[in-house]
Amino acid sequence: MTPLTWQWLYFESLSNQQLYQILALRSEVFVVEQTCAYQDLDGKDLKALHLIGTLENKVLATARLLPAGVSYPDAASIGRIVVHPSLRGQDLGRKTVQLALTQYQKLWPDEQLLIGAQARLKRFYQELGFVAEGDVYDEDGIDHITMRWMNQ
Repeated sequence: MTPLTWQWLYFESLSNQQLYQILALRSEVFVVEQTCAYQDLDGKDLKALHLIGTLENKVLATARLLPAGVSYPDAASIGRIVVHPSLRGQDLGRKTVQLALTQYQKLWPDEQLLIGAQARLKRFYQELGFVAEGDVYDEDGIDHITMRWMNQ
Protein backbone atom coordinates (compact mmCIF):
# COMPACT_ATOMS: atom_id res chain seq x y z
CA MET A 1 0.00 0.00 0.00
CA THR A 2 1.29 3.45 -0.90
CA PRO A 3 2.10 5.25 2.39
CA LEU A 4 -0.04 8.37 2.44
CA THR A 5 0.07 11.06 5.10
CA TRP A 6 -3.46 11.62 6.40
CA GLN A 7 -4.90 14.77 7.90
CA TRP A 8 -8.25 16.31 8.75
CA LEU A 9 -8.86 19.94 7.83
CA TYR A 10 -11.88 22.19 7.97
CA PHE A 11 -12.54 24.16 4.80
CA GLU A 12 -10.99 27.35 6.23
CA SER A 13 -7.76 25.47 6.97
CA LEU A 14 -7.29 24.02 3.47
CA SER A 15 -4.59 25.75 1.48
CA ASN A 16 -5.43 26.94 -2.01
CA GLN A 17 -3.25 24.12 -3.37
CA GLN A 18 -5.00 21.47 -1.28
CA LEU A 19 -8.46 22.69 -2.25
CA TYR A 20 -7.49 22.83 -5.92
CA GLN A 21 -6.11 19.28 -5.77
CA ILE A 22 -9.21 17.96 -3.99
CA LEU A 23 -11.49 19.48 -6.61
CA ALA A 24 -9.25 18.30 -9.46
CA LEU A 25 -9.23 14.72 -8.14
CA ARG A 26 -13.00 14.69 -7.68
CA SER A 27 -13.46 16.09 -11.19
CA GLU A 28 -11.05 13.55 -12.69
CA VAL A 29 -12.94 10.60 -11.23
CA PHE A 30 -16.56 11.70 -10.79
CA VAL A 31 -16.94 13.91 -13.86
CA VAL A 32 -14.44 12.69 -16.46
CA GLU A 33 -13.93 8.98 -15.67
CA GLN A 34 -17.56 8.33 -14.73
CA THR A 35 -18.81 10.63 -17.51
CA CYS A 36 -21.16 12.37 -15.13
CA ALA A 37 -21.83 16.06 -15.54
CA TYR A 38 -22.94 17.20 -12.11
CA GLN A 39 -22.57 20.20 -9.80
CA ASP A 40 -19.69 19.20 -7.52
CA LEU A 41 -19.51 22.62 -5.88
CA ASP A 42 -22.67 22.23 -3.81
CA GLY A 43 -21.83 24.45 -0.86
CA LYS A 44 -21.35 21.50 1.48
CA ASP A 45 -17.55 21.69 1.35
CA LEU A 46 -17.80 24.91 3.35
CA LYS A 47 -19.37 22.99 6.26
CA ALA A 48 -17.29 19.82 5.91
CA LEU A 49 -14.32 18.38 7.67
CA HIS A 50 -12.05 17.19 4.87
CA LEU A 51 -9.83 14.13 5.00
CA ILE A 52 -6.87 14.29 2.68
CA GLY A 53 -4.31 11.61 2.01
CA THR A 54 -1.14 13.05 0.50
CA LEU A 55 2.17 11.89 -0.84
CA GLU A 56 4.85 14.47 -1.64
CA ASN A 57 2.30 17.28 -1.16
CA LYS A 58 -0.08 15.80 -3.72
CA VAL A 59 -3.65 14.94 -2.65
CA LEU A 60 -4.27 11.34 -3.74
CA ALA A 61 -7.26 10.44 -1.57
CA THR A 62 -10.02 12.48 0.00
CA ALA A 63 -13.44 12.37 1.65
CA ARG A 64 -15.64 14.87 3.40
CA LEU A 65 -17.41 14.42 6.70
CA LEU A 66 -20.61 16.40 7.13
CA PRO A 67 -22.49 17.10 10.35
CA ALA A 68 -26.19 16.34 10.72
CA GLY A 69 -28.38 18.87 8.95
CA VAL A 70 -26.16 19.30 5.88
CA SER A 71 -26.94 16.28 3.68
CA TYR A 72 -29.54 14.65 5.92
CA PRO A 73 -31.73 16.43 8.48
CA ASP A 74 -31.04 14.02 11.35
CA ALA A 75 -27.81 12.26 10.38
CA ALA A 76 -24.16 12.98 9.73
CA SER A 77 -22.73 11.88 6.39
CA ILE A 78 -19.55 10.91 4.59
CA GLY A 79 -19.25 11.80 0.93
CA ARG A 80 -17.03 12.56 -2.05
CA ILE A 81 -14.87 9.55 -1.19
CA VAL A 82 -12.24 9.21 -3.88
CA VAL A 83 -8.79 7.74 -4.45
CA HIS A 84 -6.55 8.63 -7.37
CA PRO A 85 -6.95 6.06 -10.17
CA SER A 86 -3.22 5.25 -10.11
CA LEU A 87 -3.55 3.93 -6.54
CA ARG A 88 -6.52 1.61 -7.01
CA GLY A 89 -6.25 -1.96 -5.80
CA GLN A 90 -4.34 -0.98 -2.65
CA ASP A 91 -7.36 -0.84 -0.30
CA LEU A 92 -6.99 2.93 0.00
CA GLY A 93 -10.72 3.41 -0.56
CA ARG A 94 -11.39 1.17 2.43
CA LYS A 95 -8.72 3.01 4.46
CA THR A 96 -10.28 6.37 3.56
CA VAL A 97 -13.74 5.24 4.70
CA GLN A 98 -12.37 3.66 7.89
CA LEU A 99 -10.57 6.89 8.81
CA ALA A 100 -13.77 8.84 8.15
CA LEU A 101 -15.78 6.45 10.34
CA THR A 102 -13.28 6.79 13.19
CA GLN A 103 -13.43 10.60 12.99
CA TYR A 104 -17.22 10.56 12.83
CA GLN A 105 -17.35 8.45 16.01
CA LYS A 106 -15.05 10.91 17.79
CA LEU A 107 -17.04 13.98 16.75
CA TRP A 108 -20.63 12.80 16.81
CA PRO A 109 -20.92 9.46 18.64
CA ASP A 110 -24.65 9.92 19.22
CA GLU A 111 -25.57 10.91 15.65
CA GLN A 112 -26.78 8.49 13.00
CA LEU A 113 -24.63 8.21 9.86
CA LEU A 114 -26.06 7.97 6.33
CA ILE A 115 -24.37 7.92 2.95
CA GLY A 116 -25.63 8.16 -0.61
CA ALA A 117 -23.55 5.35 -2.09
CA GLN A 118 -23.15 4.48 -5.73
CA ALA A 119 -25.22 1.31 -6.02
CA ARG A 120 -22.35 -0.58 -7.66
CA LEU A 121 -20.39 -0.13 -4.40
CA LYS A 122 -23.13 -1.54 -2.15
CA ARG A 123 -21.14 -4.66 -1.21
CA PHE A 124 -18.01 -2.61 -0.45
CA TYR A 125 -19.97 -0.47 2.02
CA GLN A 126 -21.77 -3.49 3.48
CA GLU A 127 -18.35 -4.95 4.33
CA LEU A 128 -17.69 -1.76 6.31
CA GLY A 129 -20.88 -2.06 8.34
CA PHE A 130 -23.41 -0.17 6.22
CA VAL A 131 -26.94 -1.44 5.53
CA ALA A 132 -28.96 -0.39 2.49
CA GLU A 133 -32.19 1.54 3.06
CA GLY A 134 -34.90 2.05 0.50
CA ASP A 135 -34.70 1.67 -3.24
CA VAL A 136 -31.98 2.48 -5.73
CA TYR A 137 -32.40 6.02 -7.07
CA ASP A 138 -30.89 7.98 -9.91
CA GLU A 139 -28.56 10.80 -8.98
CA ASP A 140 -27.02 12.61 -11.93
CA GLY A 141 -27.41 9.56 -14.16
CA ILE A 142 -25.75 7.12 -11.73
CA ASP A 143 -27.64 4.60 -9.58
CA HIS A 144 -27.29 5.34 -5.87
CA ILE A 145 -28.66 3.87 -2.67
CA THR A 146 -28.98 5.32 0.82
CA MET A 147 -27.02 3.34 3.38
CA ARG A 148 -26.92 3.59 7.18
CA TRP A 149 -23.86 2.70 9.23
CA MET A 150 -24.83 0.12 11.86
CA ASN A 151 -21.54 -0.40 13.73
CA GLN A 152 -22.35 2.20 16.36
